[in-house]
Amino acid sequence: MSEDLTQRWLTEIQALKQQLADAITRCDEAWESAEKWRKLYNTEAEQRRTDAQLLQQEIASLKAELKKMRGIDETILPDADVNTAIHAEISQIGETKELQAKLIEAMKERASLLLALKTEQESHAQTRNSLTTALGDAIDSLARIRSEAK
Repeated sequence: MSEDLTQRWLTEIQALKQQLADAITRCDEAWESAEKWRKLYNTEAEQRRTDAQLLQQEIASLKAELKKMRGIDETILPDADVNTAIHAEISQIGETKELQAKLIEAMKERASLLLALKTEQESHAQTRNSLTTALGDAIDSLARIRSEAK
């Protein structure tokens, strides 16, 4: 009978060892998955930062080009106030139609820039939400696995 009891205990110990090994494996897999999602999130965030920086540079370049096209070249007027230069340009416009054309052009550019900004903001928010949800799911899975291991 003692030998039978010993055999049952050894079988139980072996089963518990196997359960522990399985739990450790699942825990390691969850950590790897969480690390993978963390890397993906960081990669996406870095890409967004790079894109934003490039877009800022492009906006600055376009603004400089627009100023040159409008005759407000900062190299010609290095110390002049931009508002003064704009008023000077407006005063040179002879007809109301020319002023209206410039205003329409500026309003179209503003609308285009606002649309581009809105699109980028929506895209960023969607990416942030998706990655946050995925990271939350990975953390929940890890917590569940840890609680099962205990």
